[in-house]
Amino acid sequence: MNAPEPLSRWTQPGSSRVPFWAYTDAQLHQRELERIFYGPHWCYVGLEVEIPKVGDYRLSHVGGRQVILVRDRVAPKDRGVDHGVRVVENRCAHRGVRFCQQPHGNARSFVCPYHQWTYKLNGELAGLPFKDGVKEGECINGGMPADFDLQAHGLTRLRVAVLHGLVFATFSDEAEPLEDYLGPNVMPWLDRIFRNRELTLLGYNRQRIPGNWKLMMENIKDPYHPGLLHTWFVTFGLWRADQKSRMVMDAHGRHAVMISRRNEGGQNAAVTEGVTSFKANMALNDDRLLDVVPEPWWTIADPSRLGQTITPTVTMITLFPSLIIQQQVNSLSTRHIVPRGEGEFDFVWTHFGFADDTPEMTQRRLRQANLFGPAGFVSADDGEVIEFSQDGFRQWGDSGSTLCELGGTGTEMTEHMVTETLIRSMYAYWKKAMAV
Repeated sequence: MNAPEPLSRWTQPGSSRVPFWAYTDAQLHQRELERIFYGPHWCYVGLEVEIPKVGDYRLSHVGGRQVILVRDRVAPKDRGVDHGVRVVENRCAHRGVRFCQQPHGNARSFVCPYHQWTYKLNGELAGLPFKDGVKEGECINGGMPADFDLQAHGLTRLRVAVLHGLVFATFSDEAEPLEDYLGPNVMPWLDRIFRNRELTLLGYNRQRIPGNWKLMMENIKDPYHPGLLHTWFVTFGLWRADQKSRMVMDAHGRHAVMISRRNEGGQNAAVTEGVTSFKANMALNDDRLLDVVPEPWWTIADPSRLGQTITPTVTMITLFPSLIIQQQVNSLSTRHIVPRGEGEFDFVWTHFGFADDTPEMTQRRLRQANLFGPAGFVSADDGEVIEFSQDGFRQWGDSGSTLCELGGTGTEMTEHMVTETLIRSMYAYWKKAMAV
């Protein structure tokens, strides 16, 4: 007798009670890969600045599939129309070999080491040994069939969209245009950081977290925990429940922006009394960690209030299913989620700045980046608590569920952070995507 389809077991209405099996079921995870990561969604693969010259490449992932982000040659007549950025699957069309082993580099072409099939930078098959056989006297031994077509045996080429230097790719022909996928509520917050700016790379962090990939999306859509879990945030006022905040989402509830403005620390009994992470007497040995300098681009026309402006010090953007974009005071990074099965994922941080930054601002961005990354003063807490969550789900089994009802059970946008609405909206969308 066949087991019931996983979604038929989601008996609770709405999306405020997420069943534990949504994080632990291996069969369900395979469906997530097919319907979400390889389906009609745009996934982040890297920054255009990571491949500045023709032939530059970097390995990345879409779901569980390794891909190559590469800069291709562009004919003069196509310049200005074709950005030259390609994404191809790292899998030879001949015998399925993962042929590219170096994490980054520069290449004139890609050659599979097994049988030396050679591919152009755009993924087209350029040639292969003994295609026409080997001549021996008057005879031709072997060779590919006469109707073998090089054009039909290239690498899998993904659709690519580049937005302000952010590179997205999809396996699906049905995915809507990228800007429509992101939506008008989210686009202004991406424009605020990236539009008309040349990026510079500052460095990478990478970690493997023993938890389901959705838990990291939840974590960054969750304004409830930062002022409770993170000593740094609540003590030094980087993120606290008494700040002016806003929760924004796209029309489908899959993408979101958490927007907040820093206060100056100190104790506010309404949000710190009884909070064990708050350390009233904590002081820094190096005050430069909180050397925050406002930047002109922080202030934008308020997308929801015509004629007014807003100046956030924090914006945390979650682009479903695989990207988080962090602006935490002067620290900027992308965070790429790479699933490694139902119970773990890789988390890749790319820290960046702008080409017109002063040396002092670059150092400030790097110094503040110590709050984040695998050993960051803040982010180390998130990786640990995600592992604890996954352990709890496994311990209880299929019959348990999370409770996500702070601020009610609805999925509306809010003007405060005492809510779990962004998590509920993501799972409302997830249920629809998984049922298609």
